[in-house]
Amino acid sequence: MANAINTSSTLDWTSGVNKTSTAVSTNIIITVNDIAVGAVQSLQVREERGIKPIDEVGTDGHIDSVPNTSTNISGSCSRIRFDRLRVAEAFSRSFIHVASQIYPFDIVILDRQKRSDAQEISTVIKNVWIQSIEYTYSASDWIITDNMSWMAENIFSFIPGNKNVAQGGERQIVNPSVWNTTAGTIERAVDRGADGRRGSLDAGGLIDIGVNGDLF
Repeated sequence: MANAINTSSTLDWTSGVNKTSTAVSTNIIITVNDIAVGAVQSLQVREERGIKPIDEVGTDGHIDSVPNTSTNISGSCSRIRFDRLRVAEAFSRSFIHVASQIYPFDIVILDRQKRSDAQEISTVIKNVWIQSIEYTYSASDWIITDNMSWMAENIFSFIPGNKNVAQGGERQIVNPSVWNTTAGTIERAVDRGADGRRGSLDAGGLIDIGVNGDLF
């Protein structure tokens, strides 16, 4: 495999055959209850949490920093009203209005970048609640687009066999000194949603991370 000189980004296969390494949205399938959601124009996913810098009297500058809130998962979806389905119906719901939702649902995003089924990435957005649905009837553009925003409890990804998605990619960027530590094991368990973990900061021994050498 030929790589760029400065960055090692993949250019083509070792044989010299051309290679496409860019992820494209045409490889993505959005599903609910194993049913594909059609006519989606965009799906935005946002993960965020607060970070608290720690200061002290006598020092100019932060002496530490730590997350101080759980991670919030939210997003939005824009979908053309198609197949006589409004947006909630297209997500396999039995209603069309926000107030009607009585329990959350899961969205599964399938990433089929690799030809092998063993490398298909499944991202599960867990326990989704619809926050808003909006649409416009317009005389200037007859196409009706439904916009839906949502919040979820958790998000995790895996490849078949409940294996971690982070495998180093095409470049095989692997750091065993990180992945094979207790901290690395916890991070990877949270990443694939193993053992009911929804975050990593409830693990014991956080203050000891890196005591036997640099973590990164």
